[in-house]
Amino acid sequence: MLMRTDPFREMDRLAQQLLGPGTWSKPSVMPMDAYRESDAYVIAFDIPGVSKEAIDIDVERNMLTVKAERRPVAKSDEAQMELSERPLGVFSRQVVLADTLDTENIEADYDAGVLTVRIPIAERAKPRKIAIGDGARKQISS
Repeated sequence: MLMRTDPFREMDRLAQQLLGPGTWSKPSVMPMDAYRESDAYVIAFDIPGVSKEAIDIDVERNMLTVKAERRPVAKSDEAQMELSERPLGVFSRQVVLADTLDTENIEADYDAGVLTVRIPIAERAKPRKIAIGDGARKQISS
């Protein structure tokens, strides 16, 4: 149901770690998991330390885009940074959604640094029984 859009994700992630924080023009990639659960596809994005207000979710046609920005935490003037490993900046991920998903009814929740997006499977894509006819065909008269 989902199509991978970035075959070089691991290389990009390593390059982003070496090159510094993401910007709005060149955002960093956020890790995700995707799985089917009952009648929906679920995508979980790891974005710890990001406030709910700094997350933007858009869907256009069959493209889901998630953007988030992690800003530095305000420190006192007396604070001296000893170690800084948590990435800051802009994070983004685009996922191509299959036509069998219902993009009109997407739901999203954010808890404990994980953004969970649920996309229902469209009714037309769900399994259904097909009635078998009796084999009689009607003649069309002209």
